[in-house]
Amino acid sequence: MQLGLAAARVAAMDQEGEHLFTRPALETEGLRFLHVTVGSLLAAYGWYIVFSCILLYVLFQKLSTRLRALRQRQLDRPVAAVEPDVVVKRQEALAAARLKMQEELNAQVEKHKEKLRQLEEEKRRQKIEMWDSMQEGRSYRGNTRKPQEEDSPGPSTSSVIPKRKSDRRPLRGGGYNPLSGEGGGACSWRPGRRGPSSGG
Repeated sequence: MQLGLAAARVAAMDQEGEHLFTRPALETEGLRFLHVTVGSLLAAYGWYIVFSCILLYVLFQKLSTRLRALRQRQLDRPVAAVEPDVVVKRQEALAAARLKMQEELNAQVEKHKEKLRQLEEEKRRQKIEMWDSMQEGRSYRGNTRKPQEEDSPGPSTSSVIPKRKSDRRPLRGGGYNPLSGEGGGACSWRPGRRGPSSGG
């Protein structure tokens, strides 16, 4: 039995010894793998990594100085009080600009009102002319004939011979009335028959 215990102890010691010898081998293998990986990475991209680090450092320095300057301006702004003269001048300039815009708007409104008055006067004058021409028994032609007569000189109007009304033939007879149903020819309306339909 003692022999079995001694053998078990020896076996346990051998396992611990192997374990002690194997641990450094794993650690050295891990270091070797890390060395190969990092070494190949630095060999391939080393200069790029160095230049990017330098660039990041320079950018960080510039941004930090700008941020400091911006903070300093923000701190200095409340200290420097706004001068009342500047505020008054700004308000006066704003009031002058508003007044100018209002005057321009008023001028445009006046022009529009004047145009409306002229249009109303023209309509009133045309209505008066139409009423006068209707009172005299002639048709009102408005301004359609007047510009042509004014533009053309006197001798050219004498060359145009106006047609007499007696030469014109009326389109229909004097007694024609389309609502009466008489004298219309073949296109007259006839009421339908009254009574039940003679269907089967």
